[in-house]
Amino acid sequence: MPFFSAKVPQDFEGQQRLDKFIASLPNGMNRSKLKSGVTEILVNGKKVKISQKVKSGDQIDIQWEDNIPDDIIPENIPLEILYEDENVTVVNKAQGMVTHPACGNWNGTLVNALLYHWGREAVSAVKDGSEAEILSSRRPGIVHRLDKETSGIIITAKNRDSEEWLQKQFKEKSLQKEYICICMGRPKCRTGDIRTQIIRDPKNRHRFKAVTDTEDGKFARTIYHCIACYGNYSLMRVRIKTGRTHQIRVHMKYLGCPILGDSIYSKPDSLFKDSSLMLHSVQLKIRLPGSAEFTTFRTPTPKRFIEVQKKLRRLFPKTLLEASHAKH
Repeated sequence: MPFFSAKVPQDFEGQQRLDKFIASLPNGMNRSKLKSGVTEILVNGKKVKISQKVKSGDQIDIQWEDNIPDDIIPENIPLEILYEDENVTVVNKAQGMVTHPACGNWNGTLVNALLYHWGREAVSAVKDGSEAEILSSRRPGIVHRLDKETSGIIITAKNRDSEEWLQKQFKEKSLQKEYICICMGRPKCRTGDIRTQIIRDPKNRHRFKAVTDTEDGKFARTIYHCIACYGNYSLMRVRIKTGRTHQIRVHMKYLGCPILGDSIYSKPDSLFKDSSLMLHSVQLKIRLPGSAEFTTFRTPTPKRFIEVQKKLRRLFPKTLLEASHAKH
């Protein structure tokens, strides 16, 4: 994946939009390519948008992808449908499936599968226009997402009105999302409320970290409940009040209980060497389009969870932490 770096000269006067500055360089990129192909823009190590103003001394690092397809193609990929009507499709997303086409994953995604399931034609992958228009063209019907290795419930919209209805609830945080995860380590308290900022890890741009001594980054809130412990492993139920990238994974690491099988935020485990990410979206409580009442969707416990739990029960006695609550 191509990578471009540039430093704003020390004698540069005033401020200028990043896209205009890059386009003005002899070896720069035009603004159209910046909007359509860029996967990440960092200024002094912090992720920014192309509209960011840059000034003298700023270090700019840009990663982009060439060969963006012209169309998002429907693909006959089996889906586990939990619920469907004329407005929405609720899916139990399989682990390993990317939610929508993006850099490095232009096919095999949930969007490709939904287009086929809905009987739709290929969708044009817009390459010109605003950043919002470009992103929107690549994820029709998608109102929220799960990481590739996170399985579980996703609700998708089959028309524009439904998309706006659902997006409003995600924006206002008037719905409820619940996850289960198996972690390495035991929390000090049975329940807790984690409130931090989440920033990009300056040592590794593929990771994020939770911090409390700055206003940088984005606020994130996670509420957890430790269901049971088996040796030095914990089965947790988690509800998120915000929807930040990698939020649960980052907050569990911050708690001292990284999720089992997390290749980014935890180390390989000797007891479960081949474990994949043990994080699953188990429940979604939301108002369907046109309804004043909440509907609750649940998924069965994934097979990988059942297998790990069987081994834990065989090796360790089940223990419950004393009732306690902590703010982090």
